[in-house]
Amino acid sequence: MTNEPQQTRQTHEAHQSPQAPQTRTAIFHMNMSEFWSGDLGLTLMTISLCALVLVINPLREAGIYGRVFFDVLVVTLMISGALVVKQSRVATALVVGFVVASAVVLITGRLHPTPFFHQFGSILASITLLLYVRIVLLVMFRGGQVTWSRIQGGVCVYLLLGMAWASAYQFVEQRYPGSFVFASAPMDMDQMTAKLTYFSFGTLTTVGSDISVLNPYARSLTIAEAIVGQLFPAIFIGALVAMAMQSRAKS
Repeated sequence: MTNEPQQTRQTHEAHQSPQAPQTRTAIFHMNMSEFWSGDLGLTLMTISLCALVLVINPLREAGIYGRVFFDVLVVTLMISGALVVKQSRVATALVVGFVVASAVVLITGRLHPTPFFHQFGSILASITLLLYVRIVLLVMFRGGQVTWSRIQGGVCVYLLLGMAWASAYQFVEQRYPGSFVFASAPMDMDQMTAKLTYFSFGTLTTVGSDISVLNPYARSLTIAEAIVGQLFPAIFIGALVAMAMQSRAKS
């Protein structure tokens, strides 16, 4: 008689134990979906990118460091966003693979600085940032009303485009030294990254900068970025207006 409750409890635990990991995974995926379906995910991403572009990069040119925290945060948000957004498994694996590969190559290039790691890291960073632009656009243009999160997504995409082009410029300068003429030559990779990020956003916003372009490949990239910088805000605003009109018509 005393063994029956114990056997029943063991049998009950045996039936429940295989489902426990699946339940925890489902809860984690649900929490991450709620994280990205609201404003928090895009808010953190936008704040991190603003800090990188407006604060960290200029300080790096001055020799002050502090980018590691924001880099880790951006990589974490990239992976979580890729895992949650609705897309094929191949696309998810591709984005996560590029994010991890970029992080590994960039860290390796900092620990063991060689031209190969620097150039390969710049290429991977550009591709990763452009792939993540797609992730943010999928989050932005999901069904529903036009909310503040969609505007944050537009800002996030704009910043990601500027950073992607900055990495592409960095690859061109490393592959073909002298492609850019700087007012003051960069002394190391951190200064080059800061200067080319400044040049990239000056081109994206068509404000201009004190950096001149000599290489034809760099000039082609500059023209393409200037065109994107003009077209993206107009297309983005038009898309938001169309979504708002459709949402109002359905309600």
